[in-house]
Amino acid sequence: MTTIAPGDARALTRALVKIDSRNPTLTNGAPGERECALFLRDVLHDWGFRTELQDAAIGRPNLVARIGTPRGGRSLMFNGHLDVVGTEGMTHAPFAAEESNGLLYGRGSADMKGGIAAMCAGAWRAAQTAIRGEIIIAAVADEEYDSAGTRALLRSGVRADGAIIAEPTNLSIMPAHRGFVWLEVTIAGRAAHGSRYDIGVDAIRHAGLLLAELDRLDAEELPLFTHPLLGRGSLHASLVEGGIGMSTYPDRCVLTLERRTIPGKSRATDFIDEVEAACERIRARRDTFSAEVRLLVTQGPSDVDVEAPIVRELQHSMEEHGEAGGIEGMSAWTDAALLNDAGIPTVLFGPGDISLAHAAEEYIPLDEIDRASEVFGSLARRWCF
Repeated sequence: MTTIAPGDARALTRALVKIDSRNPTLTNGAPGERECALFLRDVLHDWGFRTELQDAAIGRPNLVARIGTPRGGRSLMFNGHLDVVGTEGMTHAPFAAEESNGLLYGRGSADMKGGIAAMCAGAWRAAQTAIRGEIIIAAVADEEYDSAGTRALLRSGVRADGAIIAEPTNLSIMPAHRGFVWLEVTIAGRAAHGSRYDIGVDAIRHAGLLLAELDRLDAEELPLFTHPLLGRGSLHASLVEGGIGMSTYPDRCVLTLERRTIPGKSRATDFIDEVEAACERIRARRDTFSAEVRLLVTQGPSDVDVEAPIVRELQHSMEEHGEAGGIEGMSAWTDAALLNDAGIPTVLFGPGDISLAHAAEEYIPLDEIDRASEVFGSLARRWCF
């Protein structure tokens, strides 16, 4: 095993990026997180953490590592995901961890092995100061698909008084992110020869009528409700399928829709109601219109008050190290929503740029890893008093 000096976040990032931990649900034949979890377990054990592996799925473990004094003071969770997405189309070697001009390149460098390394190093540094509470490292599986890792973590009973997910935020504090709802709408038509307009019902044209109604919803109604960090919700048509042949009226068209939700307007039933109301408006003027709406997936948004203790303490920790990162909203969905729903106030903070996640070129500035680890250490000392 490669020896990593305690608290060396850069070396730990390099080592983690070199391990292929592609999510096997997303990439057929990918190895998953096991090797990465075992490696990090051994490193943190050597650094003095108490470690255990918990299976999130068969052969896909979470690592839970603890340092400090259980029940001695407030507890703090640092959470990060070990899985990465596929490497197709990348413009550099995905797992070489090459460095150039102060940047470390590789799949998962920004999303989010640099953040995991920084949070581990920060936790170790804080523990050298005889903190009263406990720091919990939760390095989880499957965030990129179904969040099986954090769900299993919560089912196992792991809790903390506050949490940071080390997603790439460019060292800004992100207390909120959007949720999403996926719907499938099946529009029924009637197949007929292309010349038989008298009996044919065009499911694709009817789908177009629905899309026009939803376009109005997105342009006129969704902007009326906003969140101070996230702005407005949104709606788009993700996939469309239908048709039989050039000279046949299509008997079916299937639309897959995504609604990005914001706190306060996040229920899946709200989106279902919006789509069904649009269908009713079409039926009122086109009696041949018929559609069935089905919920596929929903994940709620996340929202922590900007005056919450975990946010204030993180701000103070950043000021201690001269960091000027502001408070912003995160565009993507994260496991923070699950932790917040479980009663653990959770915000996002970490090194790297979220726009590089899943990109053809992915890298992280090495100095941001160092700076993030300092902030993590200060936060843990402040929180676990």
